[in-house]
Amino acid sequence: MQQGRKVAVFGASGGIGAALVAALAMREDVAVVHAGARHPVAATDTVRPFTFDYGDAASVASACAGLAHDGPLDMVLVATGRLTLADGTPPEKSVRALAAPALAEQFAVNAIGPALVMAQAPALLPRDRRGVFAVLSARVGSISDNRLGGWHGYRAAKAALNMLMRGLSIELARSHPQAVVAALHPGTVDTPLSAPFQRGVKPEKLFTPAHSAGAMLDVLDGLGPADSGKLWAWDGAEIPF
Repeated sequence: MQQGRKVAVFGASGGIGAALVAALAMREDVAVVHAGARHPVAATDTVRPFTFDYGDAASVASACAGLAHDGPLDMVLVATGRLTLADGTPPEKSVRALAAPALAEQFAVNAIGPALVMAQAPALLPRDRRGVFAVLSARVGSISDNRLGGWHGYRAAKAALNMLMRGLSIELARSHPQAVVAALHPGTVDTPLSAPFQRGVKPEKLFTPAHSAGAMLDVLDGLGPADSGKLWAWDGAEIPF
């Protein structure tokens, strides 16, 4: 990233999102970090809070319009997501547990919400230089990597997110030839999202949010237009869709 870059993080109040904001704010080559959440996060000399709500599409469009007001952003990160439902319902272990309301919530948070931001990507990113649009996806959203089943709604929503990102990469390549579109697998991170499912995770495979955020930013720094539209793990390995 070049000196004075402007970046935005959607989901700045979550574990990984907050870590991304903190890591970016410490970089000498970043001038400002726009940190978005449902409720404003703390502002600093570098961090500028904004609000949005996936439940209100107009608020997302308005937030993006505000971000683009002072010129294009060099990086947009969507760090939102949910595994356990808002009422505490865990992901399905069997297809017998599939229910329309749960599926709707998974798709609303993990696919439709990020898609509302993606719809604004052409206006947010520069046309004449490199720009990055990245989202938090998950390895379990890879259809080819699904060997265990279960977690059907979450898997399906993340698979849908991956497809949306592939489509975005194709469209942006026509108007923003230097753009990089990347879905990211952060690893198993010690956050409330993964807390109920950490029992079988080896200690060396359970990352702090800061470690995961730093690793993913390193991956993004190494990607070029030829890498656009793919799913990348925290260690830089490509995960087939």
